[in-house]
Amino acid sequence: MTNAIEARIQDLERYNPSQTAEADLDEFWARTLDEYAGRPLNGRREAVGTPMSGMNVYLTTYEGADDTPLHAWYLTPKTEAGQDAKFPCIVHYHGYTGSKGMPEHFAHYILMGFAVLSVDVRGQGGDTGNRLEQNYGAVRGWLTPGILDAETAYYRAITVDAIRAAEWAAAQPETDQDRVLVIGGSQGGGLAMIVAALSSVPKASVAHIPNMCHMDFGILNSNSSLSEAADFVSRHPEHLGAVLKTLSYFDNLNLAPRIKIPIMVSCGLKDPCCMPETVYAAYNRIASEKEMQVYPFDGHWVSDGQNRKAMEFLARHAGLRF
Repeated sequence: MTNAIEARIQDLERYNPSQTAEADLDEFWARTLDEYAGRPLNGRREAVGTPMSGMNVYLTTYEGADDTPLHAWYLTPKTEAGQDAKFPCIVHYHGYTGSKGMPEHFAHYILMGFAVLSVDVRGQGGDTGNRLEQNYGAVRGWLTPGILDAETAYYRAITVDAIRAAEWAAAQPETDQDRVLVIGGSQGGGLAMIVAALSSVPKASVAHIPNMCHMDFGILNSNSSLSEAADFVSRHPEHLGAVLKTLSYFDNLNLAPRIKIPIMVSCGLKDPCCMPETVYAAYNRIASEKEMQVYPFDGHWVSDGQNRKAMEFLARHAGLRF
């Protein structure tokens, strides 16, 4: 006998909507990645104080998709004088409207033996602005500027920013470049997944309740940031096709088959924002080592228990003992 919860999960595990990829998806990303290959990050870092005596804190900036200075914290465990240590490094992407946070928020990773790079997403709630050009009107929020073309889309900029964040983390002298891992929740989970698909830098990924998945379904049904795209199309219905086409280039539904590294994904069955159909649509297309943590009664949040599982997953793939 199968109960309703088990039946719901089984249905999601079989969920296989059609991909929405344009014929030039691979060409688009090959061209985009080639454009940034070898481009200087123009990064800087400055040591700052913290009440946490066991960590070194650096306020850093680097450049991503344009010359916008992208702000981040780079944190390392404090070592003995003269000790030249190399640490596995976690790159953290925050949720929509958030920021890189405070250094002390990542003390648990420092205690585990990780370095951390926590980055601002451009234009949102942190210290980072946004110098993207905009040649058409937009609606509230950050999603819709440039949404009529993949080349000008906000998603293109933040994806490139996120990829280059992993490269900036790997370039730090304290980072073991062979042990860079990425993590995020919601918007950050979507970025952790798309970076896993497009970059050779990360060795493992954790995508908590990821956005940027099955976005044709999301724009129709979810209350996520994709509601901004829905609002835009409501005002400009003649642009529905262009909007859906643009979103398809950044949809993990289409990019998930490119993931080759271990990945942990989480999902709440009561999540109205990153809905389970969207998460499973992308997850089911991942062919690499993967694990799903599904929570039947959770909404759009990440529980302490799931955070603990993520810590164990990251430690295992970084070769740390726990």
